[in-house]
Amino acid sequence: MAAGAPKVFVSHLSGIPVFDPNGDQVGRVRDLVTILRVGRKPPRLLGLVVELATRRRIFLPMTRVTGIESGQVITTGVLNVRRFEQRPTERLVLGEMLDRRVHLVETGEEVTVLDVSVRQLPARRDWEIDRVFVRKGKGGTFRRKGETLTVDWTAVDGFSLEEHGQGAENLLATFEQLRPADLANVLHHLSPKRRAEVAAALDDDRLADVLEELPEDDQIEILGKLQEERAADVLEAMDPDDAADLLAELPEDDKERLLTLMQPDDAADVRRLMAYEERTAGGLMTTEPIVLRPDATVADALARVRQQDLSPALAAQVYVCRPPDETPTGKYLGTVHFQRLLRDPPYTLVGSILDDDLQPLAPGAALPTVAGFFAAYDMVAAPVVDEGGALLGAVTVDDLLDHMLPDDWRETEFHLEEEADHGGG
Repeated sequence: MAAGAPKVFVSHLSGIPVFDPNGDQVGRVRDLVTILRVGRKPPRLLGLVVELATRRRIFLPMTRVTGIESGQVITTGVLNVRRFEQRPTERLVLGEMLDRRVHLVETGEEVTVLDVSVRQLPARRDWEIDRVFVRKGKGGTFRRKGETLTVDWTAVDGFSLEEHGQGAENLLATFEQLRPADLANVLHHLSPKRRAEVAAALDDDRLADVLEELPEDDQIEILGKLQEERAADVLEAMDPDDAADLLAELPEDDKERLLTLMQPDDAADVRRLMAYEERTAGGLMTTEPIVLRPDATVADALARVRQQDLSPALAAQVYVCRPPDETPTGKYLGTVHFQRLLRDPPYTLVGSILDDDLQPLAPGAALPTVAGFFAAYDMVAAPVVDEGGALLGAVTVDDLLDHMLPDDWRETEFHLEEEADHGGG
């Protein structure tokens, strides 16, 4: 950004793409790194935290940034792909400054930080934070919003103090379009204090989706900091198989207490899943596939498939069974794949277009057997049926991969080789 260009508010930088000089995207901005200075000097902006396609987070110094404009960052082209590690003297702008409560120097009034702007110093390659966008009053999601104003950095104080009970609504606003897996990655890289604050600000469904994508240690930490009633609500909102996996890692007393607080039907599903060995079809399956009776029509099936909260894998096929319709069902008759539903008239009965050639998985089938089944038949989901012929649930490919990959797969990136300067210089 050339000298004299408009100020850039950091909330507008969150998630924007980072390109090399050839126009190839190398990643996305996830945060900004700054360092506070003595007295009231504005903080110097050290660089950007950039998330590569492999989810590795690296540090991009501002000296390597040649432009911030039109919703993108342009770099010199040479990146150090070593993982970013925050130093004690550094502050993350999005992760640690937004939602912070500070005071106006002139009046002593408490205000909440909604955003900050950065600018490039004239005739230099240095950048600094120069303005702060604040709201008067204590802020918070459920409080009446007060007057907002933009002030110079020197007009506020309180950034250097450790804050307890920092809000999270403005940080969340910068990440509201992220998929659960990407938001989980954001949470994973926050401090434990900030992670708890953000988790507390998410609604139950959103937090449930994010928890399903977090490493086990983060799941346990976040769940342990929630009020027990809310923890039970979040577990109910999770897929039963993910809730069962999480509860299985808790001490027995905590597990039973949370199960007791859950709705009886939800708790019953989770208890049933916890009865199976973890690395078996029964331990992998979800108890909430799409179940239809044979006299349901293709139109009925497509209406169920269109439900927004279904994962793509669960929406790929429906399972046709005799009543009861909830798992464990009556006799399992077969499967109708989504593509077949698209080919037949809406009035066609699903019982007349069954795929009943494939043998379903037994609940005790070991992980290698399940993986072989998926590979041999190009499946994205598969039915699990007991000895009596009742459908117990379905294994989806995402749950299969979760259990086949190493425990630390979220921390492991594909190998990257540092390339020479794309500019050829």
